[in-house]
Amino acid sequence: MSKVLYIKANAKPEGVSRTYRISDSFIESYKQSHPNDEIISLDLYKEDIDFLSIDDINTVFGPKDDKNKNHPILKYAYQFAEVDKYVIAEPMWNLSIPAILKAYIDYICVVGITFKYTEDGPVGLCQGKKAINISARGGQYAVEPFSSFEMGDRYLRAILGFLGITDFTTISADGLDIAGNNVESIIEDAIKDSEGKAKNF
Repeated sequence: MSKVLYIKANAKPEGVSRTYRISDSFIESYKQSHPNDEIISLDLYKEDIDFLSIDDINTVFGPKDDKNKNHPILKYAYQFAEVDKYVIAEPMWNLSIPAILKAYIDYICVVGITFKYTEDGPVGLCQGKKAINISARGGQYAVEPFSSFEMGDRYLRAILGFLGITDFTTISADGLDIAGNNVESIIEDAIKDSEGKAKNF
């Protein structure tokens, strides 16, 4: 049995978010294909994720022991390290990810929990795991000339790779705000793609 962490980073609620239409379809398809797996839903807005304070930073870089597992910041890193798969759902905002998702990443990138320093540099401690990023994007960022502007999915791929997670897949619904595009058709295509990928995730 695998543990799946469903990380949700959208201020828009269920039923309104185009991203969640796709990611929720992925999760439902995954449940059907993996009925014995545990899915943990983590809505970052409901968690009230905030920016790190100086005290938080001292904790993140300080010594770790089992007492830290219930710490208001470190508990997220421990949770992240203990699961097997990650489903991230977020809209593209200003060419990147929502700030709350970056704040969450600062919570989980913790020395001694999700990565460590060695004589040869940092080494990720989340190896052998897999992640999928699901994103709705207003423009067409999957191909040039605008793919080089896309920094959200690229950042997530890089930072998760830093933590040792190199099995990384992307599902994107692009061009949702381009005049004349059939938005419903784009979303439906992304849903079909997500449902297919969920079966083998």
